[in-house]
Amino acid sequence: MASDGARKQFWKRSNSKVPGSIQHVYGAQHPPFDPLMHGTLLKAAPKVPTTPVKAKRVSTFQEFESNTSDAWDAGEDDDELLAMATQSLNSAVVMETAHRVLRNHSQRQERHQRQDGPAAEPPPSPSGDLRLVKSVSESHTACPAEELRKLSWSGIPKPVRPITWKLLSGYLPANVDRRPATLQRKQKEYFAFIEHYYDFRNDEVHQDTYRQIHIDIPRMTPEALILQPKVTEIFERILFIWAIRHPASGYVQGINDLVTPFFVVFICEHIEEDDVGTADVSRVPAEVLRNVEADTYWCMSRLLDGIQDNYTFAQPGIQMKVKMLEELVSRIDEQVHRHLDQHEVKYLQFAFRWMNNLLMREVPLRCTIRLWDTYQSEPEGFSHFHLYVCAAFLVRWRKEILEERDFQELLLFLQNLPTAHWGDGDVSLLLAEAYRLKFAFADAPNHYKK
Repeated sequence: MASDGARKQFWKRSNSKVPGSIQHVYGAQHPPFDPLMHGTLLKAAPKVPTTPVKAKRVSTFQEFESNTSDAWDAGEDDDELLAMATQSLNSAVVMETAHRVLRNHSQRQERHQRQDGPAAEPPPSPSGDLRLVKSVSESHTACPAEELRKLSWSGIPKPVRPITWKLLSGYLPANVDRRPATLQRKQKEYFAFIEHYYDFRNDEVHQDTYRQIHIDIPRMTPEALILQPKVTEIFERILFIWAIRHPASGYVQGINDLVTPFFVVFICEHIEEDDVGTADVSRVPAEVLRNVEADTYWCMSRLLDGIQDNYTFAQPGIQMKVKMLEELVSRIDEQVHRHLDQHEVKYLQFAFRWMNNLLMREVPLRCTIRLWDTYQSEPEGFSHFHLYVCAAFLVRWRKEILEERDFQELLLFLQNLPTAHWGDGDVSLLLAEAYRLKFAFADAPNHYKK
């Protein structure tokens, strides 16, 4: 696709501050009220117990944790991991992971072909992009933070996912001895916000916000979980408090979906059912629910801090990302891009939701949780890597897209993609392809000059 010589491609101006680029909204996270500085608002009460954790078998993660619990003790409070989050993930390690997924998939297909048909030649040795990848054994882990990200990139085991997400988000201190005090302080702070703000939800200045939250929550999935009265109340409190404390954006439809993965991951520690949709949350002790609610609020806030201009006035972050997606797809699969253009399908008509809800409306919740394992392991996973996941996701359906010859059918397909039966294998292939695109276009842009 020809381009204007005066206009630089988006990956060549990643450091420029253009309207809609991903920038933190300073001030929105720091409203005047600080409950820890206003002791009169806090009722004298016994210390809030920390969330109980079930006894678990020794795992690789737990061995890692026990060996490095003091290694990250670099600061006084829970902000110590924010520096960790800005470190670049070792690209050789992740590239090897991505290609290993693709190689394993190819080898499985090869084995099936040998079983179903005549003998085939052995799989060819890796080539092409793999020449750029060093062996994992040649990579030197810079610090335990990077090691945790490397271990988490390809998926986190369910028993240790809650604590790993809290660590990766920067909410939980890495030092084991400091965790109880930090959790107690943050939980106390959150419920002080509720005491101070929540009674004003029906005031004229806030009632539109609260009404919209109240309307949106019943539309969320899984319905069997969300519509339980205690869960509905928790979501209403989390979303209302976040909106009040972030006036630069306030509440915007789409933010509500981002609560669900955190809540589901954290509540799964305390329920027996494998399917969270069938769990009866009313049987979970009230003190445990309080802790889960506070943890969910803070982790969601950490996520939104990095993508807040997705939700400020006119949602400039999303507008920019959709434009970047269109430009990226035009380069990686010009035929698909041209087909959409010929049938007058605009990227905003289907990809706005992909950015607004981080693909949560496109894939099952179990797949979203697996995606977020990797997003939280990638530097700027939600704000930057998600773009490449969306590009890989669109091209994944190229055959079906090219078969559609009608605007209406094309749009209906793109808005209702057949992912109901997707599992971890599908997500792993998607992430591997997304990392390949990121490696090619973001990290080595000169390879694709026109």
